[in-house]
Parts: sequence; C-alpha cells; structure tokens
Amino acid sequence: MKNIIFHLSSCNTCQRIIGELDSTEGIELQNIKETHITESELDFIKEKVGSYEVLFNKRAQKYRSQGLNNETLSEADWRKHILAEYTFLKRPLSIYNDEVFAGNAKKTVEALKHTVNG
Repeated sequence: MKNIIFHLSSCNTCQRIIGELDSTEGIELQNIKETHITESELDFIKEKVGSYEVLFNKRAQKYRSQGLNNETLSEADWRKHILAEYTFLKRPLSIYNDEVFAGNAKKTVEALKHTVNG
C-alpha cells in the first residue's frame, strides 16, 4: 500500500498534524471530502487495525443526528457507514510503510511523527 494521509483540508487538527511532519515527500495527501476512501483501502486498513469500528469517527455530528449512537452496529454496518459518508472516517488516517495511524490522539500522533520523521 502507498504512503498516504487521509484528511480533511478544512480540519485544523489534520493540518496541524501534517505540518508537524518533517516532510510529506513520498506521502500522498488525500482530502476525503473530494476523494473518498476506497473499499480496498478501507479493507486493507481494517486488516491492520482489527476492526472497522476503530476507524469510525464517533465525534461526527451525523453519528448522533442519524441516531447511530443508539444502535448496535455490526462490523458490516461500520464499514457501510464509513464508505457512504466521509465524515465517519476517523482522521487523520495515515498509512506509512504499511503501518496505520488512526485519529488524533496524542500517542497516535507521536507514533506517526516518530515513524515518518525518524
């Protein structure tokens, strides 16, 4: 899999994290609002992290407005919702040298920076 960061260009947190990398040379920056994640990319990432739920952004406004927070969702449901609505993908979501970094938790961001920056 290629080195890629799935992000929203309008997300200040995503932009800050990308800016903290020494270089993004060799890393594709994919704005998920313009170019959605593909099924094969999502499935590859799921195999690395173990579940689709881990990749789901439960802070998305639509999570509550659609009542998903009141439902018991299966792995197939998590996958379906992520593919249908870009805001449900936890971000930034990075793949670097086949390692996956999902979200903006401090520990995750530090691991991404350590891996990319060396």
